[in-house]
Amino acid sequence: MRYDPVRRTPRSELEDRAARLQKLMREKGLDGAVIVQNADLFYFAGTTQRSHLFIPAAGDPTLMVRKNLERALRESELKNIRPLANPKNLPGELGSLCPGRIGRLGFELDVLPANLYFFYHRLLGPVEIVDVSPLIRQVRAVKSPYELGVIRDVARLNHRMFSHVREFLREGMTEVDLASRLESVYRQGGHQCFIRMRGFNMEIVYGHLMSGWNLSVPSFFDGPTGGSGLNPSFPQGAGFKVINRDEPIMVDYVGVLDGYMVDQGRIFCIGRLPPRMEKAYGLAVEIQEMVKERTRPGASCSDIYESAVRIAGQNGLQDCFMGYPEPVGFIGHGVGIELDELPVLARGFDTPLAEGMVFALEPKFVFPEGAVGIENTLVVTPRGLENLTVFDEGIGYIS
Repeated sequence: MRYDPVRRTPRSELEDRAARLQKLMREKGLDGAVIVQNADLFYFAGTTQRSHLFIPAAGDPTLMVRKNLERALRESELKNIRPLANPKNLPGELGSLCPGRIGRLGFELDVLPANLYFFYHRLLGPVEIVDVSPLIRQVRAVKSPYELGVIRDVARLNHRMFSHVREFLREGMTEVDLASRLESVYRQGGHQCFIRMRGFNMEIVYGHLMSGWNLSVPSFFDGPTGGSGLNPSFPQGAGFKVINRDEPIMVDYVGVLDGYMVDQGRIFCIGRLPPRMEKAYGLAVEIQEMVKERTRPGASCSDIYESAVRIAGQNGLQDCFMGYPEPVGFIGHGVGIELDELPVLARGFDTPLAEGMVFALEPKFVFPEGAVGIENTLVVTPRGLENLTVFDEGIGYIS
């Protein structure tokens, strides 16, 4: 088979990830974990071929592949990769890999379909199945230098895409026309198109590009903006609305390369925005700068969120902060292999920020006639926050 992946996750990286999860599993009394979800498979094995990845509480992981073994061998740098002809053979395979009795075994119960859970429950008999997802998400929240290198590459792709907005944007064109042109820049640069999300029924492709009143059309999506979309099957994002003068045009797109992503948003306008929208945009930037100024390793996510809400309230814009008429309860979310990773800058999320965490900060104001705001992807460093998605942060006015 003539096939060579562009970038393989180094073995040392995979071994470090497994070791961090193993430490947490031992602390929780787990004998191991079986990983089957694609995002977690990619993180711990470097491949998404149909597999069961067994990570024991101590020792080397083993990838058991149902389909396609040849590609898994080419894509993954794991030491131990073997075929698994039938999932019903899993108990025997686990017995050979972990000779001692397995008492507690972790599965990704936040994403595992109920039928699969019942299948494994029957198959594994007396083994206690527990949720290992919180431990996995904890490990994945802190990015390594290797991961940050990939994410920086994605940020450069996003810069290229945003640099074409002024070239493509014209009064009278439809949102979907502008979207298709910008998305072609993405695809030519290697964007994989698919954006992974962990949340049930949370679906998104590329992101949200809307203008004027379409920015205030709510949808099922758990974000401050929704958009009409093209039909009720996928009711979000760009529609056939015509882009007019003197209205906000939001390009809020997720760049993805080699499995990793950044989330970034900017406001453009042909003509001039109404004064209250200009004021709200300035306030969004002020909130972003407040977060950047105050945030260090150890900072509380909920404290950051409350400070942002307080600034919006002091300026009389609390009712339209982070959505209208149904605001979301966060101002930032972790990004990496999935768009909804940890940390979450939200009320009640008291886990302290740690060096290496990467999140998208998106203070936005939504009005009945449109929305404004800014979004950047930031990494927590010992000195504070570093902005990875560098692009002009002023309103992109076009005459």
